[in-house]
Amino acid sequence: MARPFQLSDPKRARQLADAIAILAPPTPIKIVHVCGTHEMAITQHGLRRFLPEKVQVLEGPGCPVCVTPTADIDAAVRIAEAGAIVCTFGDMTRVPGTRLTLEQARSKGGDVRVVLSATDAVKIAQETDREVVFFAVGFETTTPMTAAVLLDDPPANFSVLTSHKKIPEAMGVLLDLPGTNIGGYLAPGHVSTILGLAPYEAHLAKFNIPVVIGGFEPLDILYAVALILRQVRDQVGFVENAFPRAVADEGNPAAQALIETVFESAGVHWRGIGSIPDSGYRLRDDFAELDARRRFDVQGERGDEVIPGCRCADVLTARATPADCPLFGTRCTPLSPIGPCMVGTEGACSIWFRYGGRELP
Repeated sequence: MARPFQLSDPKRARQLADAIAILAPPTPIKIVHVCGTHEMAITQHGLRRFLPEKVQVLEGPGCPVCVTPTADIDAAVRIAEAGAIVCTFGDMTRVPGTRLTLEQARSKGGDVRVVLSATDAVKIAQETDREVVFFAVGFETTTPMTAAVLLDDPPANFSVLTSHKKIPEAMGVLLDLPGTNIGGYLAPGHVSTILGLAPYEAHLAKFNIPVVIGGFEPLDILYAVALILRQVRDQVGFVENAFPRAVADEGNPAAQALIETVFESAGVHWRGIGSIPDSGYRLRDDFAELDARRRFDVQGERGDEVIPGCRCADVLTARATPADCPLFGTRCTPLSPIGPCMVGTEGACSIWFRYGGRELP
């Protein structure tokens, strides 16, 4: 009789580690994930100790705060300076724009508030006559929540500054960047609960590399890595669902319908990567009156996002580890961050600093 599956099982972890060692190719391979939650689990639990020397797992652009461009932050700062209440997630207040962070704008008198959801921002708007703007960042996991509040007849003084982005499109572009050398993708489980398998197939099939959707427990991650290496061994590349207890192959049709009703695809800028066609969302014309950019007539200026000495762009594109950056852990720490990868709690630099994720000697 098969043993019941348990999320905490040292024996299965050892079996998976042994399988990974057997499946590991003779030449080095880089596996990239695009999820801060994956990086936290990998680093906090020391999962890289289970991997052969030639198997490297790195985080790509999996931190939404880290890839939010200066132009969007500038727009939020200008809206706060105009007297509106700007609501956003906590990490977003510390990421630098061209002139200021939102935290600095608050110190100069702007009303910037940290919320846990778009619904919290709507509640604030219901309790005041002032303009309230929700600075909406995040990937496909949070996009349906923004869509839902806009479909729920929000108050007239509420609007949204949209900075939502799409993961599969960025994964495809990453493969075309010089020096990334990605041999397989560990796809994010939570994004995949919304998307299912089809968007990965649409944007990554031509590259013929393994794409395995994985959960966030240590056993989930080790299992997904083993499946990636099995595809590499078999010289195939396709989208495989290793997280079926949460991810249906078709995704979540109701959440997809919310996104489709409110948003349309748009080319957007990713900090550290550049402009990616159809990789973000903008409000459809039917929701134009809820667009904060139109309401306040603000467009941020794309400032210089290259910080001297900082390798955040290389970390976001999986071309470097945080330990490769000369500023990591010295001038750049969570208390005095220089690059956005140290600001966002899902950023690789912040995670490595907190959990000791430096490469093993």
